[in-house]
Amino acid sequence: MNYSEDPSKQYHINVGQSDVGEYVILPGDPKRCKKIASYFDDPELVADNREYVTYTGYLDGTKVSVTSTGIGGPSAAIALEELANCGAHTFIRIGTCGGMDIDVKGGDLVIATGAIRMEGTSKEYAPIEFPAVANYKVVNSLIKAAEGLNKNYHVGVVQCKDSFYGQHSPETKPVGYELSNKWNAWLRCGCLASEMESAALFVVGSYRKVRVGSVFLVIANQEREKAGLENIQIHDTDLAVKTAIEGLRNLIKTDKETK
Repeated sequence: MNYSEDPSKQYHINVGQSDVGEYVILPGDPKRCKKIASYFDDPELVADNREYVTYTGYLDGTKVSVTSTGIGGPSAAIALEELANCGAHTFIRIGTCGGMDIDVKGGDLVIATGAIRMEGTSKEYAPIEFPAVANYKVVNSLIKAAEGLNKNYHVGVVQCKDSFYGQHSPETKPVGYELSNKWNAWLRCGCLASEMESAALFVVGSYRKVRVGSVFLVIANQEREKAGLENIQIHDTDLAVKTAIEGLRNLIKTDKETK
Protein backbone atom coordinates (compact mmCIF):
# COMPACT_ATOMS: atom_id res chain seq x y z
CA MET A 1 0.00 0.00 0.00
CA ASN A 2 1.28 3.47 -0.92
CA TYR A 3 0.29 6.22 1.54
CA SER A 4 1.69 9.04 -0.62
CA GLU A 5 -0.60 11.76 -1.94
CA ASP A 6 1.37 11.41 -5.18
CA PRO A 7 1.60 7.68 -5.95
CA SER A 8 4.75 8.26 -8.03
CA LYS A 9 6.61 9.42 -4.89
CA GLN A 10 7.87 7.49 -1.88
CA TYR A 11 5.85 8.25 1.24
CA HIS A 12 8.57 9.50 3.61
CA ILE A 13 11.36 10.83 1.41
CA ASN A 14 8.93 12.25 -1.20
CA VAL A 15 11.03 11.34 -4.25
CA GLY A 16 10.31 9.25 -7.33
CA GLN A 17 12.53 7.08 -9.49
CA SER A 18 13.56 9.90 -11.82
CA ASP A 19 14.51 12.18 -8.92
CA VAL A 20 17.55 10.30 -7.61
CA GLY A 21 20.70 8.64 -8.86
CA GLU A 22 21.80 5.06 -8.34
CA TYR A 23 24.58 6.23 -5.99
CA VAL A 24 23.52 7.99 -2.77
CA ILE A 25 25.34 9.57 0.18
CA LEU A 26 23.43 9.32 3.47
CA PRO A 27 24.18 11.94 6.15
CA GLY A 28 22.06 12.11 9.27
CA ASP A 29 21.76 15.89 9.52
CA PRO A 30 19.52 17.50 6.85
CA LYS A 31 21.67 20.64 7.08
CA ARG A 32 24.68 18.71 5.76
CA CYS A 33 22.97 17.88 2.47
CA LYS A 34 23.55 21.25 0.81
CA LYS A 35 27.22 21.17 1.78
CA ILE A 36 27.65 17.66 0.39
CA ALA A 37 25.73 18.56 -2.78
CA SER A 38 28.16 21.44 -3.39
CA TYR A 39 30.67 18.77 -4.48
CA PHE A 40 28.26 17.64 -7.22
CA ASP A 41 27.98 19.15 -10.68
CA ASP A 42 24.62 20.90 -11.23
CA PRO A 43 23.13 20.04 -7.81
CA GLU A 44 19.39 20.51 -7.41
CA LEU A 45 17.13 20.27 -4.36
CA VAL A 46 14.52 17.66 -5.28
CA ALA A 47 12.76 16.99 -1.96
CA ASP A 48 12.46 18.30 1.60
CA ASN A 49 10.09 16.27 3.75
CA ARG A 50 10.38 15.63 7.51
CA GLU A 51 14.02 14.72 8.25
CA TYR A 52 14.59 13.69 4.63
CA VAL A 53 16.27 16.30 2.40
CA THR A 54 17.44 15.19 -1.04
CA TYR A 55 19.71 16.87 -3.57
CA THR A 56 20.62 15.32 -6.92
CA GLY A 57 23.49 16.19 -9.24
CA TYR A 58 26.35 14.53 -11.10
CA LEU A 59 29.82 13.14 -10.37
CA ASP A 60 31.99 12.43 -13.40
CA GLY A 61 28.87 12.42 -15.56
CA THR A 62 26.95 9.96 -13.38
CA LYS A 63 23.73 10.92 -11.61
CA VAL A 64 24.16 10.87 -7.82
CA SER A 65 22.16 12.01 -4.82
CA VAL A 66 22.43 12.88 -1.15
CA THR A 67 19.56 12.14 1.23
CA SER A 68 19.53 12.89 4.95
CA THR A 69 18.16 10.22 7.29
CA GLY A 70 17.79 11.89 10.67
CA ILE A 71 19.19 10.23 13.78
CA GLY A 72 19.12 6.49 14.38
CA GLY A 73 18.29 3.22 12.71
CA PRO A 74 14.51 3.50 12.19
CA SER A 75 14.61 6.60 9.98
CA ALA A 76 17.81 5.45 8.24
CA ALA A 77 16.16 2.13 7.33
CA ILE A 78 13.15 3.98 5.88
CA ALA A 79 15.42 6.13 3.70
CA LEU A 80 17.35 3.11 2.42
CA GLU A 81 14.18 1.13 1.68
CA GLU A 82 12.55 3.98 -0.23
CA LEU A 83 15.71 4.96 -2.14
CA ALA A 84 16.17 1.31 -3.14
CA ASN A 85 12.56 1.36 -4.34
CA CYS A 86 13.62 4.23 -6.63
CA GLY A 87 16.47 2.23 -8.12
CA ALA A 88 19.46 3.30 -6.00
CA HIS A 89 21.95 0.47 -5.48
CA THR A 90 25.00 1.99 -3.76
CA PHE A 91 25.01 3.91 -0.48
CA ILE A 92 27.66 5.59 1.65
CA ARG A 93 26.66 6.63 5.15
CA ILE A 94 28.61 9.69 6.31
CA GLY A 95 28.43 11.11 9.81
CA THR A 96 30.11 11.44 13.15
CA CYS A 97 31.08 8.92 15.81
CA GLY A 98 32.69 8.71 19.22
CA GLY A 99 35.97 6.86 19.47
CA MET A 100 36.20 3.75 21.64
CA ASP A 101 39.56 2.15 20.91
CA ILE A 102 42.26 4.12 22.71
CA ASP A 103 44.16 4.76 19.45
CA VAL A 104 41.16 6.40 17.76
CA LYS A 105 41.46 10.18 18.15
CA GLY A 106 39.30 13.19 17.46
CA GLY A 107 39.69 14.21 13.81
CA ASP A 108 40.47 10.67 12.60
CA LEU A 109 38.28 8.78 10.15
CA VAL A 110 36.63 5.43 10.87
CA ILE A 111 35.57 3.18 8.00
CA ALA A 112 33.24 0.44 9.21
CA THR A 113 33.61 -3.15 8.05
CA GLY A 114 30.83 -4.32 10.35
CA ALA A 115 28.59 -3.13 13.17
CA ILE A 116 27.51 -4.46 16.56
CA ARG A 117 23.72 -4.74 16.53
CA MET A 118 23.08 -3.04 19.89
CA GLU A 119 19.96 -1.40 18.44
CA GLY A 120 16.41 -2.39 17.59
CA THR A 121 15.76 -1.78 13.90
CA SER A 122 17.91 -4.57 12.48
CA LYS A 123 16.14 -7.10 14.70
CA GLU A 124 12.97 -6.53 12.67
CA TYR A 125 14.85 -7.59 9.53
CA ALA A 126 17.11 -10.47 10.50
CA PRO A 127 17.77 -12.82 13.44
CA ILE A 128 20.43 -11.54 15.81
CA GLU A 129 22.86 -14.22 14.59
CA PHE A 130 22.98 -12.54 11.15
CA PRO A 131 25.97 -10.19 10.92
CA ALA A 132 25.75 -6.50 10.03
CA VAL A 133 28.56 -6.14 7.49
CA ALA A 134 29.49 -3.47 4.97
CA ASN A 135 29.87 -4.21 1.27
CA TYR A 136 33.55 -4.94 0.65
CA LYS A 137 33.67 -2.93 -2.59
CA VAL A 138 32.38 0.14 -0.78
CA VAL A 139 34.85 -0.42 2.08
CA ASN A 140 37.75 -0.71 -0.36
CA SER A 141 36.70 2.42 -2.23
CA LEU A 142 36.57 4.39 1.03
CA ILE A 143 39.99 3.10 2.11
CA LYS A 144 41.42 4.18 -1.24
CA ALA A 145 39.80 7.61 -0.82
CA ALA A 146 41.13 8.05 2.72
CA GLU A 147 44.63 7.07 1.65
CA GLY A 148 44.45 9.56 -1.20
CA LEU A 149 43.60 12.33 1.25
CA ASN A 150 46.58 11.30 3.42
CA LYS A 151 44.65 11.45 6.70
CA ASN A 152 44.55 9.15 9.72
CA TYR A 153 41.93 6.46 9.33
CA HIS A 154 40.91 3.21 11.02
CA VAL A 155 39.08 0.24 9.53
CA GLY A 156 37.04 -2.20 11.59
CA VAL A 157 33.95 -2.79 13.69
CA VAL A 158 31.73 -0.06 15.14
CA GLN A 159 29.03 -0.28 17.79
CA CYS A 160 25.49 0.90 17.08
CA LYS A 161 23.05 1.88 19.80
CA ASP A 162 19.69 3.62 20.08
CA SER A 163 20.38 5.74 23.17
CA PHE A 164 23.03 8.48 23.07
CA TYR A 165 22.74 9.03 26.83
CA GLY A 166 22.75 5.31 27.52
CA GLN A 167 26.32 5.44 26.22
CA HIS A 168 27.45 8.62 27.92
CA SER A 169 25.76 8.25 31.32
CA PRO A 170 24.92 4.55 31.72
CA GLU A 171 25.21 4.75 35.50
CA THR A 172 22.03 6.87 35.61
CA LYS A 173 19.92 4.28 33.77
CA PRO A 174 17.96 1.43 35.36
CA VAL A 175 19.78 -1.03 33.09
CA GLY A 176 23.15 0.69 33.53
CA TYR A 177 24.81 -2.55 34.67
CA GLU A 178 24.02 -4.16 31.32
CA LEU A 179 25.07 -1.12 29.29
CA SER A 180 28.41 -0.87 31.11
CA ASN A 181 29.17 -4.58 30.94
CA LYS A 182 28.51 -4.75 27.22
CA TRP A 183 30.46 -1.54 26.56
CA ASN A 184 33.48 -3.07 28.30
CA ALA A 185 33.05 -6.25 26.25
CA TRP A 186 33.01 -4.25 23.00
CA LEU A 187 36.21 -2.49 24.10
CA ARG A 188 37.95 -5.79 24.84
CA CYS A 189 36.89 -7.06 21.42
CA GLY A 190 38.57 -4.11 19.69
CA CYS A 191 35.54 -2.06 18.70
CA LEU A 192 36.73 1.20 17.12
CA ALA A 193 33.86 3.63 17.66
CA SER A 194 30.21 4.11 18.55
CA GLU A 195 27.45 5.52 16.34
CA MET A 196 23.78 4.86 15.60
CA GLU A 197 22.93 3.90 12.02
CA SER A 198 25.32 1.43 10.36
CA ALA A 199 23.96 -1.79 11.87
CA ALA A 200 20.48 -1.07 10.53
CA LEU A 201 21.78 0.10 7.16
CA PHE A 202 24.08 -2.90 6.69
CA VAL A 203 21.35 -5.42 7.53
CA VAL A 204 18.70 -3.68 5.42
CA GLY A 205 21.25 -3.42 2.61
CA SER A 206 21.90 -7.16 2.78
CA TYR A 207 18.18 -7.86 2.63
CA ARG A 208 17.60 -5.41 -0.25
CA LYS A 209 20.67 -6.67 -2.17
CA VAL A 210 22.26 -3.21 -2.37
CA ARG A 211 25.78 -2.03 -1.49
CA VAL A 212 26.26 -0.08 1.74
CA GLY A 213 29.30 1.32 3.52
CA SER A 214 30.03 3.93 6.19
CA VAL A 215 32.69 6.53 6.93
CA PHE A 216 32.76 8.69 10.05
CA LEU A 217 34.55 11.65 11.52
CA VAL A 218 35.62 10.93 15.10
CA ILE A 219 34.51 13.87 17.23
CA ALA A 220 36.32 12.74 20.39
CA ASN A 221 37.02 9.60 22.44
CA GLN A 222 35.56 9.18 25.92
CA GLU A 223 37.95 6.32 26.67
CA ARG A 224 40.94 8.59 26.09
CA GLU A 225 39.31 11.10 28.44
CA LYS A 226 38.89 8.42 31.11
CA ALA A 227 42.54 7.39 30.70
CA GLY A 228 43.78 10.97 31.14
CA LEU A 229 45.09 11.11 27.56
CA GLU A 230 44.85 14.00 25.14
CA ASN A 231 41.27 14.08 23.83
CA ILE A 232 40.83 16.77 21.23
CA GLN A 233 37.38 17.52 19.81
CA ILE A 234 36.86 18.05 16.08
CA HIS A 235 33.43 18.95 14.69
CA ASP A 236 34.15 19.84 11.05
CA THR A 237 32.85 16.91 8.97
CA ASP A 238 34.37 18.06 5.68
CA LEU A 239 37.08 15.37 5.75
CA ALA A 240 34.47 12.61 6.00
CA VAL A 241 32.44 14.29 3.24
CA LYS A 242 35.46 14.44 0.92
CA THR A 243 36.20 10.78 1.65
CA ALA A 244 32.63 9.80 0.77
CA ILE A 245 32.73 11.85 -2.44
CA GLU A 246 36.02 10.30 -3.55
CA GLY A 247 34.74 6.88 -2.50
CA LEU A 248 31.73 7.33 -4.78
CA ARG A 249 34.00 8.43 -7.61
CA ASN A 250 36.09 5.28 -7.15
CA LEU A 251 32.98 3.08 -7.24
CA ILE A 252 31.55 4.83 -10.30
CA LYS A 253 34.83 4.44 -12.16
CA THR A 254 35.18 0.75 -11.25
CA ASP A 255 31.56 0.04 -12.17
CA LYS A 256 32.02 1.66 -15.58
CA GLU A 257 35.20 -0.33 -16.22
CA THR A 258 33.59 -3.66 -15.32
CA LYS A 259 30.35 -3.24 -17.29
